[in-house]
Amino acid sequence: MTTTFTDETRERAREIIARYPADRSRSALLPLLHLVQAEEGYVSPAGVAFCAEVLGLNKAQVGAVATFYTMYKRKPTGDFLVSVCTNTMCNVLGGQEVYDTLAEHLGVGHDETTADGTITLEHAECLAACDYGPVMTVNYDFFDGVDAATAVGVVDELRAGGRPMPTRGARLCTLKEMAVQLAGFADERDGAVADGGPGEPTLRGLRLAQQHGVSVPGFDPNTPIRSKAEADKAAAEAKAKAEAAKPAPVEASAAPVKGGDGASAPTGAAGVAGPAKPAEASGSTTRDVKAPDDKSPQVRTAETRQPDATVPDVNSAASDAPGTKVPADRTGTAPQAGDARAAEAAGVAANAPAGDGKPAGDEAGAQERNLTEAKAGTDADGAGPADANETGAQK
Repeated sequence: MTTTFTDETRERAREIIARYPADRSRSALLPLLHLVQAEEGYVSPAGVAFCAEVLGLNKAQVGAVATFYTMYKRKPTGDFLVSVCTNTMCNVLGGQEVYDTLAEHLGVGHDETTADGTITLEHAECLAACDYGPVMTVNYDFFDGVDAATAVGVVDELRAGGRPMPTRGARLCTLKEMAVQLAGFADERDGAVADGGPGEPTLRGLRLAQQHGVSVPGFDPNTPIRSKAEADKAAAEAKAKAEAAKPAPVEASAAPVKGGDGASAPTGAAGVAGPAKPAEASGSTTRDVKAPDDKSPQVRTAETRQPDATVPDVNSAASDAPGTKVPADRTGTAPQAGDARAAEAAGVAANAPAGDGKPAGDEAGAQERNLTEAKAGTDADGAGPADANETGAQK
């Protein structure tokens, strides 16, 4: 069945895409999947096609993302998604008993929906609330410290049209309304975020800190958080102050200090002639050079492991990083930079990068060429399909 999405959904899709740079529009895929789920209650094939259309992707790329995350449902889901944690901590405290009781009471199993379309039940591996276990969520809002009787009471109230108040968080809404929020739009219901608050286990660390007078040295809770512009300005001023505090560089003497025999002699501190210091051994096959400060640690590591990738000459001063050695092959000859660059260029030429519109290897010309070659091989020797496949494998 093909679904035609409403004008409101299409307008919201354009608003979501506009949040991202023009050349990074595919980053909008996650909120767009929530958006289509908000209209249909799940991510249908039509929803996948819609996301692919507005982002210029193919359906395989969208489907790969939609099937990876469990929050995207691939079949119609009830108004209220009830998730019961059955992982280690909650299980020890009775989470499995809560789930089993709900499954029997509702007559459904994992990822199944009641006949009236109200409740979809699922067991969750972890709901990240171990200090409140056993826990369950309704459309991702928490009900803490539940037992079998409490859980049954919650689902019965939901089926009767009520909206039980979560232990923490805002008032309950339907799964479609929640998907709108996950797509990045505010909840427009009156008083939607007026209720709820942090639980006592969450505040336990704060309570202990207040009780024992523990705080960060020099912390002022009344200090306002600076804006980005203010922070950038303060950083620029601190940098300018540090530059001004640097001592002026000492210029070299115009005339070298002469030794007793009239030859130039090395100078020590304050221009006084002194003995030359021997160079320290670094274990490198070439002269040590200082690594540039603007290189990231990843770049430095890569250059250390593969110095031939950027070294034009083994005997140059920058042939490797300080303290490292240029690797040699079995003949004792150091590898040349040109070999690595030529191999890289050949690999790039043979493997064109995949674009947003179509993945690599999906070119019609290549497919037609393969079919033509297979057919020609069959006609030439009269081999059947199995023989042709074996011949192709040998090739």
